[in-house]
Amino acid sequence: MRFYAYHGCFEEERAVGTHFSADCTLEIDCKEAAQEDDLTQTVNYQEAYLLIAEEMRQPSSLLEHVAQRIIVRLHGHFPKVKRVNVAVRKLNPPLGGKIGSVAVELSTDDVF
Repeated sequence: MRFYAYHGCFEEERAVGTHFSADCTLEIDCKEAAQEDDLTQTVNYQEAYLLIAEEMRQPSSLLEHVAQRIIVRLHGHFPKVKRVNVAVRKLNPPLGGKIGSVAVELSTDDVF
C-alpha cells in the first residue's frame, strides 16, 4: 500500500510529508471462509486497507509507533486474526544521501 503521510523525527517531515509504503500480512483461521465461500468468516481486505489508511493519516515521530498502531487496530478489529506482521517504509528519506527507503517491521509478537 502506498501513502503520502507526515511521519518523522524532523519538524519539516511532519509539516511537508513524504511517501510511505506499508506491507501487511495477516495470519488467520480461514477454514470456514474457504469451505463456505463467506466473506464474513475472514478478513475483508478493503476494511483492512481503510483501517491502515486511518493509522497512516495520524502523524508520528517513529515508524515503530505507526507499525504498532496498525497491528493493534487490525488485531482488535478482526476476531479471526491470530498474528499480524507489518512493515512500514519511508521512501526516499531525507538522510543526506541517495537512499531508496528505510523500514521498520513489527509483528504481533513485538506488541502483545
